[in-house]
Amino acid sequence: MKRILIVAVVVLFSLTNLQAQSYEYKIITSVESIVANGLGRSRIISANDSRDYKNYTTTQTEENKDRNKSKRGDMRVKGFDETKLLNFYNLGGIRFQNIATNDALISSKINTMVSEGWDLAFVTSAVESDSGKGDGKGIFITRYIFKRLKS
Repeated sequence: MKRILIVAVVVLFSLTNLQAQSYEYKIITSVESIVANGLGRSRIISANDSRDYKNYTTTQTEENKDRNKSKRGDMRVKGFDETKLLNFYNLGGIRFQNIATNDALISSKINTMVSEGWDLAFVTSAVESDSGKGDGKGIFITRYIFKRLKS
């Protein structure tokens, strides 16, 4: 009976300790061009500067209808890493070698983040593709959301 009680106390203490831990998050974004003839730009973007969203947020209510008047220039991040990727298309059409190259570069970025103590928590992606004749525009965007324990 004592053993069960001791194990229960240890488990409860462990769960309480886990709940007290807080995480920091970092988002890495890859933008891959879906523009014919290789004219688009593709990149991995990683912000080095941080921003507090509260500085650029207003709350609208029935009584308070003030508009958000924060300056876009103040919120713009100037410190970021930009890694070149290859475009999905070239003059000959879709280029599978470019996709494989981008996969290798994105994998390298993910592996580096993991080696720095980050865990890949979520991945989300979206596409705005060519909508037909005369459009010629589109992107494939993926956000990699990492987390790690705050130090």
